[in-house]
Amino acid sequence: MTTVTSSAPAAAPSGANLAFSHVGIYVHDLETMARFYSGALEFNITDRGMLGKTELVFLSRDPAEHHQIVLASGRPATLEFNPINQISLRADNLAALRTYHQRVLAAGATDMQPVSHGNALSIYFRDPEGNRLEVFIDTPWYVTQPMRIPVDLSISDDALMQSLEAQARALPGFTSSDAWMAGMAERMGLPIA
Repeated sequence: MTTVTSSAPAAAPSGANLAFSHVGIYVHDLETMARFYSGALEFNITDRGMLGKTELVFLSRDPAEHHQIVLASGRPATLEFNPINQISLRADNLAALRTYHQRVLAAGATDMQPVSHGNALSIYFRDPEGNRLEVFIDTPWYVTQPMRIPVDLSISDDALMQSLEAQARALPGFTSSDAWMAGMAERMGLPIA
């Protein structure tokens, strides 16, 4: 494995803030996908309609964002490669992560993979059309990335968190997430909180 790092500090921000807003996904079966995202993942359909020959379904979980996901008809049936690596969603806590684990499985998600990245506990799975999603929670630790270790979600919360911390402490780059964020803020020329 090759690790790429940059020793040069990032350029100081120009004052023009940029924040991620939404992602659009071409789909084969718009109704099945809308049911999955609105049902299992609790997105609300905020609008839907036609734009030319393309039917769109807008979904959000945030009233300040009209849409966070847009489903668009027109994905070719013969598409041999899915260019979406993953769509990641942050859960509030471990209980929520466990709830979504069960909900998406009940809604037909496939390829379920619970893993630790050291800095996050994640479940990866495929939606009904094979797009990979991640639902995760942050941990209070940082370890050098990439890192991925399978996790057993059937154990108790306490045992799981103890196991995750022990794994993280044994990995390269282990530190607190607060220390890592402070270092990154300094590298990015941002005020350190």
